[in-house]
Amino acid sequence: MTRILLITGTDTGVGKTVATAAFAATALGSVAVVKPAQTGVTADEPGDLQEVRRLTGLEDLHEGVRLLEPLAPTTAGRRQGVALPSVDEHAKLIEKLAVDRDLVLVEGAGGLLVGLDDDGNDLADLAARLEIPFAFVVVARAGLGTLNHAGLTVEALRARALPIAGLVIGSWPDEPDLAEQCNLDDLPRTTGLPVIGRIPEGAGALDREHFVAAAAGWFDK
Repeated sequence: MTRILLITGTDTGVGKTVATAAFAATALGSVAVVKPAQTGVTADEPGDLQEVRRLTGLEDLHEGVRLLEPLAPTTAGRRQGVALPSVDEHAKLIEKLAVDRDLVLVEGAGGLLVGLDDDGNDLADLAARLEIPFAFVVVARAGLGTLNHAGLTVEALRARALPIAGLVIGSWPDEPDLAEQCNLDDLPRTTGLPVIGRIPEGAGALDREHFVAAAAGWFDK
């Protein structure tokens, strides 16, 4: 049974945080959420984990490192002079949490191959260190360009023999255009993976009550 879900994206800004919150809101049993690296926020500003808390009420949240500039963690850490936790450290924390939680959600930074530590290791390298059963979820855009980006991300995961649970469209419009409608059919053909969820456009603006009540309806469509 999968105890760890790693939420990656085809790019930055595709809806990983809201998708992570939706998984947390619909999970059965105890859930923890880990964000190995948060960039682009000060010590006092709310980051992605605070957004998960706002949307779900979940308090079991774990942030590895916080960096000021809105850049890749390796770049932001180098410019700020901050030593980043290693992916081995992240993996140990995730596995420790997974021992007594039913599910641990891990939200990456940007896309799959964005560096997370000072050696340039990425989310795929972190996953390769896990011994507890895990799978990736790839969050993708709805519109033009998503077939290529999703295909490349899935290809990179398969090249590393890393398991993938499926695709989630991070922002599905109320009135999809032709490309978006076609992409819903073509994403499985391009990647060989099912689209296991569609998060409605604007879902991140919902209050907690409405977000939690609606989230289950966004999956397996």
